[in-house]
Amino acid sequence: MAEYKEAPADATAAQKLLNWVDNRFPLSKLYNEHVGEYYAPKNFNFWYVFGSLALVVLVIQIVTGIFLVMHYKPDAELAFASVEYIMRDVPWGWLIRYMHSTGASAFFVVVYLHMFRGLLYGSYRKPRELVWIFGCAIFLCLMAEAFFGYLLPWGQMSYWGAQVIVNLFAAVPFVGPDLALLIRGDYVVSDATLNRFFSFHVIAIPLVLLGLVVAHIIALHEVGSNNPDGVEIKAKKDEKGRPLDGIPFHPYYTVHDIYALSVFLLLFSAVVFFAPEFGGYFLEYNNFIPADPLKTPAHIAPVWYFTPYYSMLRATTDVMVNVLVGLIAIGAILAVLKGGLSGKGKLAVIVGALVAAGLLKAFDAKFWGVVVMGGAVVIMFFLPWLDRSPAKSIRYRPDWHKYVYGFFVFGFLVLGYLGVKPPGVWGTPQVMGMAVDIAAVTSQILTLSYFAFFLLMPWWSRMGEFKPVPERVTFAAH
Repeated sequence: MAEYKEAPADATAAQKLLNWVDNRFPLSKLYNEHVGEYYAPKNFNFWYVFGSLALVVLVIQIVTGIFLVMHYKPDAELAFASVEYIMRDVPWGWLIRYMHSTGASAFFVVVYLHMFRGLLYGSYRKPRELVWIFGCAIFLCLMAEAFFGYLLPWGQMSYWGAQVIVNLFAAVPFVGPDLALLIRGDYVVSDATLNRFFSFHVIAIPLVLLGLVVAHIIALHEVGSNNPDGVEIKAKKDEKGRPLDGIPFHPYYTVHDIYALSVFLLLFSAVVFFAPEFGGYFLEYNNFIPADPLKTPAHIAPVWYFTPYYSMLRATTDVMVNVLVGLIAIGAILAVLKGGLSGKGKLAVIVGALVAAGLLKAFDAKFWGVVVMGGAVVIMFFLPWLDRSPAKSIRYRPDWHKYVYGFFVFGFLVLGYLGVKPPGVWGTPQVMGMAVDIAAVTSQILTLSYFAFFLLMPWWSRMGEFKPVPERVTFAAH
């Protein structure tokens, strides 16, 4: 049992109240450990504001979601009308709804930038592997939360988008049809599906998401924050045990984050008040039409933050599967001829290649599309063990590494753009008597490059001439 501390005789009423709480709950201890006496590197730059912004957007989504649930009806006959009621009749309902819809897109913008910063500065490297894994789990949860919430307005794109995505699960061998039926709760997307999605969106996933966010922050504060130099500030401490290159999170970075928050809220408010649909990317125009099971939209596509993965799904065709089989064969031949392997090693490579090729041809391309789409997210969990670079930060890696990261981001953005557009958006010229969809071929090449970025990382991350990493952080006062 902790020692009971008496407040000083001359303490103010507020100090006495705080002392009373501290004797029963570690309020001051928690504040000091995670804010007041949490020492962060003094060389943070603007890339380090997105974690705090993600937390702010999470609060916005929870608060606006609570008010929306007060008036929303999770019923296939009433859902669309209840959204219109919120927009037209509930006082300030339009603002709450637009804040929630804009917040969903803002969440992904902020999280994508937050993850990219981790990629740039090696924030997933030892000892922060668990921090990264919790972050990836948050991202996965966020995708599920957005997917389940996407159906709730019960508009045309909500309905048909959910129909397409749920049907993908039917491609899973053996259990696919039963799995799709379990998710839908019916043989088609219906009232049962809407109720299931509503339950997951409002209760189940937010609870898991909040738990993961808490675990992410606790894990981060246990090992300390990374910095643009990738130098561990805990290695150099003063006589009081404080990092020489660290400063208290409060007030230095609270002010830093409040400034960033002000800029973010200006942009967020500009979208909410002047362009909530954002040209049909944040709120698709088809979603202002009630769901009609008898009328399929001309082009069905998910919201923009899912489209890179949707592009990968569409890119996985029978032709691409054959290309993958060919690449496996070429890789196996090179490994056997040039790899310097022993007899058993060569046999293992040949057997492994035959098994991989057999599996690729055993199941149809639709199933492998689902695997590719899911694998594009799951592979990020393994990043701490794929990166073998001697330097954490991009600052001290070979200059050509920056072009590798740049191409990775460019490819991801192009995949996102192509996922929004219908097939054949860039034309289908005749090549050797066959119509070739340029956009589809581009998606296939970029999908392969996406996975190559990760799978070949153990090799390319060690290549090149690295710059010497300083013992302490580099910092210029400003």
